Amino acid sequence: MDEATTIPFNALHALALVARHRALGPAAGALGVTPGAVSQQIRRAEDRCGLALFERTTKGLVPTRALLAVLADLEAGFVALGRAQAGLMAPSQDRNLLTVTVGNVFASRWLIWRLADLGAVHPEIELKLLTTGALVDLGRPDVDCAIRFGAGDWPGVMAEPIGTHAVFPVCAPGLAERLKTPADLANVPVIMDQASMLSWPDWLAAVGQTGLKLSGPAISDPALAFDAAIAGQGVLLALGITAEYGLERGQVVAPFPTITHSKFGYWFATARGRELPARTRKFRSWLVSQMEACETATQKVVASHAL
Repeated sequence: MDEATTIPFNALHALALVARHRALGPAAGALGVTPGAVSQQIRRAEDRCGLALFERTTKGLVPTRALLAVLADLEAGFVALGRAQAGLMAPSQDRNLLTVTVGNVFASRWLIWRLADLGAVHPEIELKLLTTGALVDLGRPDVDCAIRFGAGDWPGVMAEPIGTHAVFPVCAPGLAERLKTPADLANVPVIMDQASMLSWPDWLAAVGQTGLKLSGPAISDPALAFDAAIAGQGVLLALGITAEYGLERGQVVAPFPTITHSKFGYWFATARGRELPARTRKFRSWLVSQMEACETATQKVVASHAL
């Protein structure tokens, strides 16, 4: 094959990642280069094949029909390459080192408080956490698994739901004294978590308050939004899993008994087609059992606080 008509490997990798994330930034982070470098790789691929491979839209970079036709094969190829590389590196790696990529809010509000239990149950596992708001490429040989929040439909990923997705408001105990009914939310600050996928309109509809006007501080970091709720700066719509620690310790309370369920939630994710080593299977089993216990405890706490 003529080199002038061959798409370079780096350009193919850039195509797959941009198609997955619909943006240059996340792809650049995964590749360890600048967004400008990724853009150059895309232009190089388009020049080599003589086709437009992305449509530049207000919703991001959308793959064209030509790219979509080969995208599944492209994704499968990189998964296979990652699996082959992991197999070659396995003999020299620590079989007990477990690398998990996880979002900041889940790490700080749930996982960090349970690591002592993980150490007691599986002392042989050496845990390494990669905390980031970006989607880390699970095809990398140095990443075992991820705990992700969303709909569970990521390309090239096997995603297993962990727990239900209970949603309810929380606030500091002092602020809760001003909340007798859900209609009182119109008279207190409501924290607007700009990064949240949770829906205030859905919860308000469940309590018969469709159209209620809410106002309060807007915060773009979910972890800081929860800290603001603890500090009494407003009412926050929270996921039960991440609110459980604060509820049990009285940092926040659930002023109302109504619980809704989001279509988004937490998932245990691994690269599609990768064989899971013992350390990953052990961690998954421990994680699921902890989630189940957390949900049971959270529902009891919500009921007791709302009485």
